[in-house]
Amino acid sequence: MLKYLDKNKQKIMQFKVPQDVQREDTIIGPLTLKQLGIIGLGGGLAYAVYISLAKTYFMEIWLPPVAIISGLTLAIAFLKIHDLSFGYYIMYLVEFNLLPKKRRWTQGTGTPIISPFELVKQKKAAPKTEDPNAPKKKSLNELATIVDSYGENAKREIAEKEIAEKTKNMPQNNITNSQTK
Repeated sequence: MLKYLDKNKQKIMQFKVPQDVQREDTIIGPLTLKQLGIIGLGGGLAYAVYISLAKTYFMEIWLPPVAIISGLTLAIAFLKIHDLSFGYYIMYLVEFNLLPKKRRWTQGTGTPIISPFELVKQKKAAPKTEDPNAPKKKSLNELATIVDSYGENAKREIAEKEIAEKTKNMPQNNITNSQTK
């Protein structure tokens, strides 16, 4: 719980700060929405099997399928192995058993696989020449001085550049030979 005084220092304000944000929210008691859904589906399936088999068969026939479905439902909803839910654990177990255990590499054998999604590499272009009119990137120190001076130095530099550009493009008032004759 986070406590602090307000601006007038009269009241202590309290706020709840969440501690475990990765944990799913509980809906009913300790059950999450995901667990409720799994139990609802599995329980409904087990009940449907019970209703369909209990009418015509003895308990020895309908009890094993209902028990298996109920056990799997409870395992998927609640069981964790090595901090993995039972569903993920089973999927990783199947993947482990299906993928090859050993991989061999021999140099020069086989054809390399080129993905159709890989971008085609372009030929190396001629080195780019810098455009003299392009704005130059500023270094971190220059940007820090601009921020520290609240932009005053930058305004002065911009004004100086504008004056330099105007004087550069203005015609010179030099005396030419035709005027002196």
